[in-house]
Amino acid sequence: MANVATAADTKAGPMTREEKKVIFASSLGTVFEWYDFYLYGSLATYIGATFFTQYPETTRNIFTLLAFAAGFLVRPFGALVFGRLGDLVGRKYTFLVTILIMGTSTFLVGILPGAASIGIAAPIILIVLRLLQGLALGGEYGGAATYVAEHAPHGRRGYFTSWIQTTATLGLFLSLVVIIAVQTMMGNTAFAAWGWRIPFLVSVVLLGVSVWIRLKMNESPAFQKMKSEGKGSKAPLTEAFGQWRNARIAIIALLGATMGQAVVWYGGQFYALFFLQNILKVDLQSANIMVAIALALAAPFFVVFGSLSDRIGRKPIIMAGLLIAAVTYMPLFKTLTSMANPALAEAQASIRATVTADPADCKFQFNPTGTSKFTSSCDIATAFLTRNSVPYDVVPGPAGQPAVVKVGDKTIASYDAIAAGAEAKAKQSGFEKNVNVALHDAGYPLKRAAAKVPDSKLDAFAAANPELKLDAAAIRGGEKATLSSADLVSQKLLTPDEAKGVTDMPVYTIGNGGAFSMTADPARVNWIGTIAVLFVLVLYVTMVYGPIAALLVELFPTRIRYTGMSLPYHIGNGWFGGLLPATAFAMSAAAGNIYYGLWYPIVFAAITLVIGMLFLPETKDRDIHAE
Repeated sequence: MANVATAADTKAGPMTREEKKVIFASSLGTVFEWYDFYLYGSLATYIGATFFTQYPETTRNIFTLLAFAAGFLVRPFGALVFGRLGDLVGRKYTFLVTILIMGTSTFLVGILPGAASIGIAAPIILIVLRLLQGLALGGEYGGAATYVAEHAPHGRRGYFTSWIQTTATLGLFLSLVVIIAVQTMMGNTAFAAWGWRIPFLVSVVLLGVSVWIRLKMNESPAFQKMKSEGKGSKAPLTEAFGQWRNARIAIIALLGATMGQAVVWYGGQFYALFFLQNILKVDLQSANIMVAIALALAAPFFVVFGSLSDRIGRKPIIMAGLLIAAVTYMPLFKTLTSMANPALAEAQASIRATVTADPADCKFQFNPTGTSKFTSSCDIATAFLTRNSVPYDVVPGPAGQPAVVKVGDKTIASYDAIAAGAEAKAKQSGFEKNVNVALHDAGYPLKRAAAKVPDSKLDAFAAANPELKLDAAAIRGGEKATLSSADLVSQKLLTPDEAKGVTDMPVYTIGNGGAFSMTADPARVNWIGTIAVLFVLVLYVTMVYGPIAALLVELFPTRIRYTGMSLPYHIGNGWFGGLLPATAFAMSAAAGNIYYGLWYPIVFAAITLVIGMLFLPETKDRDIHAE
């Protein structure tokens, strides 16, 4: 490949064929790599059900998010390993290796047996594969951004590298499109059972295309020039982070740019998707389609803001994005609730629960790992209300007395799980059912599934559910199915002891007699309004992310550029950004407020805004080939 113009006095003009080839080859391979990485997040619900089946739903959600975050936690280590390799042997071969690791790990997730088949080994292997993905991605981004920037003409680096910036969003978009297509063809039941694995398996095709493309790429001219002049670094890690003048740049890049950029990126895309699916209870397919549309509409603005940064600077655009996001996140997510689940928004606005409890009985339930047990009557009550997105107030009650929940005109006593002993499960079932009935009657969008009741339990079921006004005799005279004792046990309608001596038994289906679940009524979801809010959130992402690759490349000299820019980028995005969904979810669960977790991105965006305004230099006019 012939060297493209790179001198400081190069004038902007139409993009040459060679420049287009560099951008296309780098971007396409990077899109595939992000596709691999984000499949996990897009399919988190199914992965949790497959690999963390032994835990209740809330704990499963947190474990699934933490396994997702594990890939982010190791990204800085990948940046160190592959950044050093890239500065020593070259940009091209380094990110050829990274995509091989990424593609292979993703394919293996698709064929990994679940916990039901191989037990605890399943989640362990899953996390190992996530760690390998994180290491690979830690070396990918810095290589692609550096490679493109070192080919770009002076004065157009923001525009050129902005195409790389689209790849993360396009990778997420591609993953959603593949998921939606497979789900539509297979149906929800088959997709949930095993079809979710197909998008992972498809990645092997993308891997082959990516490797073929990257084998045809040549080394960057800046790296070739540096090597031919003998100016390469022999110890890029030591030079980048062991010398204060370079380490200071890395610290400013992290705290004054990438930390805030990361929380806005993940808040506006991944947490928004998680919020729709798990907090607002929009069905998974609809949520994926909404986010995919918003991504498609907003993606061109990566290039718009990247190009604009060539004219007015990188810093003003990034800082403006951080400021707007920090100021508007709360009202935007509240608007998202009113658009995606208006019944929930209406109920939250008019109905607040009250928990009257001994103050000593109530703990701060920050539980990011999902392993802590909260067994007091107050904690049980507040945790249950949180899972149902119900706002509540805690009122001091008499010392030593169990907590009491009041919803509207109904009062339900909670229980202490330890004191209840063997009766804890029955008390839990009764408490949750009574609170759910009160919430449903108060206007919360709770649906109640049908219940299958064996004949031997029908009278007790009717007595335990007076609100259904059941007539056991009329039910026995109606439609029924007859199941064998083995089927009764396998479907958990009877215990093995209860099934002893039973050959077969009638089973009745009771409509609206089963478990409650919060749901967003599809007929009331405002698709246009929801997509509009999601579009604005992604637009913020394009502001902070579009110019940042050019900024990071321009901050560091050629000899340590791959290493220098990769570490602050991946600490910011891997740690502060990658931990956002799990941390925000845990914070909201702890506070009993579905919006409380938004303080995580708001605070870190604000901190970065202040540090960036004070210490981050403007870099758009630097000549990256003169160092």
